[in-house]
Amino acid sequence: MNLKQTMNKSLALAVLAMAGAASLPAQAVDAAAAEATARQNGCLKCHGVDKKKDGPSYREVAAKYKGKAGAEERLYTHITSGEKAKFPDGHEEEHKIIKTKDKAEIKNLIQWILSL
Repeated sequence: MNLKQTMNKSLALAVLAMAGAASLPAQAVDAAAAEATARQNGCLKCHGVDKKKDGPSYREVAAKYKGKAGAEERLYTHITSGEKAKFPDGHEEEHKIIKTKDKAEIKNLIQWILSL
């Protein structure tokens, strides 16, 4: 094999490797850790995974934001700022602010919710 053929093969392999890496999620969601975060922060008092409580189920949240740009940022603001949450009966309350300040832990929680 000459140098040109070797370089072409190397380039083709590099492109395939990059394509394969691009199809993988940047970081896999740790569902157990996300559920633990939700439990520790009292999120599951108002939200169920499948069942609506005072707040929407996490599956409803995932469906609402599916395919929408900025979904992660929107949920991050919602759980870290204490903005108003609207309830089915029409009243509003400040949403509880998540206790953890670990951005990776918060991101994992949000990605888990959106993956449902």
